[in-house]
Amino acid sequence: MTGSARNSSLPCPFQKADQLSSDLDGSQDCLPGHPRIKLSDQKSLFHFIRQEVWATDLETISSKLWWMSKQDNGNISPLHRQMVKGRKIIITEDPRLHLVWIDDRIFVKPLPQYLACYSFWHKYLSNPSQHDDIINLRKAALGYLRSYLYLIQHESDLRIAQDAALCLVPKEVTWYQFCHFTANLNDVTDNEVSGRYHYGEIRLTRLNYYALILLGRTRYQRVDYQYRAYFARIQGLILCAFAFLSILLNCMQVNLAAATLEEKYTTIAMTEVCYWISLMIAVGTCFLLLILVHLFIFKIIREWRFAVHNRLAGRKEQQKLTSNGLHV
Repeated sequence: MTGSARNSSLPCPFQKADQLSSDLDGSQDCLPGHPRIKLSDQKSLFHFIRQEVWATDLETISSKLWWMSKQDNGNISPLHRQMVKGRKIIITEDPRLHLVWIDDRIFVKPLPQYLACYSFWHKYLSNPSQHDDIINLRKAALGYLRSYLYLIQHESDLRIAQDAALCLVPKEVTWYQFCHFTANLNDVTDNEVSGRYHYGEIRLTRLNYYALILLGRTRYQRVDYQYRAYFARIQGLILCAFAFLSILLNCMQVNLAAATLEEKYTTIAMTEVCYWISLMIAVGTCFLLLILVHLFIFKIIREWRFAVHNRLAGRKEQQKLTSNGLHV
């Protein structure tokens, strides 16, 4: 980036008169909605903003997201449509999960007060020379803000967003105010937002499926916290495999039974084929059962390993605190 580009001021995505929060217009010394984050400590401030808006995993694999989602930033159903689809809206503060869905659930990150404040954009997301990561953070924040244009397209969507159980948008915001606040977001292009927001909703099952290839992890986000739920995911596939193999073995058994009654149906080739197929099925079934048993044991060992490690770390920390207290 050239020096002139770094020093040029970037425009706010909405007019000051249309802002939904004016907390920074005064002498407030903390981030709106987050009293622990001091505006004077810019290092901590930008670190916090990055945690709030930058979906590291999705940004890393953004060029491959077309594998698992339609490449359309408007592929976001409004809130009332989410309910028509039978989806429950789950609140998350993790930007990695914003607009990620699985089965009958979709995760949505509430709109923070500071992103609806004109002074915040003007002071902290408009000057590229202020911080090395401003451009990326601004693109992610702008894409995140644009997603609300699609989530709330009708007044009924706003009422859902302001429900006490969700609080996605402050309850004092009127439909008239929200329409003016988002008036310019429809003109935001994909070049102005981060790679993740070139896409809308993303299916979590597909993210978990490709996580090993794209992220080098066994999953993107854990969704099963009980053994029963974990093994239930593969139960259907295993039952289908067993049903298919059982039918195959029954057919083979009928053929061999018919061959013993009539010599003309008897062939060495058929007998050998039936023998080897049945042997492979038997070996494969035993191998599959061993895998399931080892998987169960592996999960137990991993949990005990974590528990022991956490226990030892706690004792070490306690000893350290006790030692410091004695020295004092």
